[in-house]
Amino acid sequence: MHNIEFKAELRDLPVARRQCKVLGATRMGVMHQTDTYFRLADGRLKRREAPGEPTEWIFYHRRDIVRPRMCDYAILSDAQARRRWGTASLKEWVRVVKRRELWMLDNVRIHLDEVEVIGNFLEFEAIVDKDHDTRSCHETIKHLREIFRLTMGEPVGPSYSDMVAMEIDC
Repeated sequence: MHNIEFKAELRDLPVARRQCKVLGATRMGVMHQTDTYFRLADGRLKRREAPGEPTEWIFYHRRDIVRPRMCDYAILSDAQARRRWGTASLKEWVRVVKRRELWMLDNVRIHLDEVEVIGNFLEFEAIVDKDHDTRSCHETIKHLREIFRLTMGEPVGPSYSDMVAMEIDC
């Protein structure tokens, strides 16, 4: 699967929430997620746990740049991940704990994230599919960046895992 992603610091959560409502986005709910990251030679791997939800494993490739970027990913069940990586041999690297408010606008997931240790972030993920090609997803992200510009701080390139690891190492 593919999506086009963009992440930035979030300066004003209530204003971002109001902007989602004005756009007609659908609030899907609030999730409390713990993502445990594992070091791999190729790609990134995280185990996502959330109360009342089955454990997911997300394997992905994405460049750490501050502009919108392509992300290739696969979501696996706990059983699929165990078959693929034999999870007993995986070495835990870092944990990211967050409160995620998820909004949907057509093919775009809007995340309003409160991440322990590092702060608040706004993330757009435009899903590439048969009805939304890469170019249209980039255009959608560009449009959303303009709409949310007053609530956004600096664009962010690294993953939450890298940012949390840097804070922990300081």
